[in-house]
Amino acid sequence: MSSIRIFSKKKKPIVMVTAYDYVSAKTASEAGINALLVGDSLGMVYAGDKNTIKVSLEQMILHSRYVRNGAPDAFIITDMPFLTYKITPSRAILNAGKMITEGNADAVKVEGGTEICRTVKKLIQADIPVMGHLGLTPQGILKFGKYRKVGKGMDERKYLLRSALDLAAAGVFSIVLESIPEEIGTEITRSINIPTIGIGAGRHTDGQILVWNDVLGFYDRLRPRFSKQYKDLWSDAVKGLAEYKKEIEEGKFPSEKNI
Repeated sequence: MSSIRIFSKKKKPIVMVTAYDYVSAKTASEAGINALLVGDSLGMVYAGDKNTIKVSLEQMILHSRYVRNGAPDAFIITDMPFLTYKITPSRAILNAGKMITEGNADAVKVEGGTEICRTVKKLIQADIPVMGHLGLTPQGILKFGKYRKVGKGMDERKYLLRSALDLAAAGVFSIVLESIPEEIGTEITRSINIPTIGIGAGRHTDGQILVWNDVLGFYDRLRPRFSKQYKDLWSDAVKGLAEYKKEIEEGKFPSEKNI
């Protein structure tokens, strides 16, 4: 089973992808990707919501279990959803503990910087490994107003750099850097002794993560510029289902060999 030791600064990049169910986890595992994030982005790519803030703790626990079934040997990090950790530290510990004991996750991920370090320390003191997340934090969409690159202004830049140092000092084992200028991603990566995982943070982070559906072209809405589509499963699925419909209507399916 993969352990937290895969998150270390080394020459070989850390490869991650999101996973939401048995199929996405199984395919990622068979491709040799041994660190998976059960992202609350499932609210968008699976439920069809416009953002992630409606995703519940119960949903994340359930999908985390599905991912574990598909990738029993992977190191699995599960997102703490909106309003489950930016509350009292005691409630955050209880909710994160459920993600570990009921969701079969190895670690949790939380969004935010310096302002959540007190809670991060409490989680780690409770023996719950924590991954940080800076830059574009999707749960803050009501604050940001839209999905955008973060860190172009001096104030945001200072906040990102300070927060990265504070999160590392608080004990997170890694930090996801999302949608920030490459030079800031590089500076943060060089400034902290834990690995950074980029998603739209440039070429010089310690690893990269993308959404499973974006990598395989299995989503019909948002396609971020920082992503890359390696397959077009959406078109293949539509074509396959159309062919299935056509064969039924023409009396070709089921045939003798299907009986």
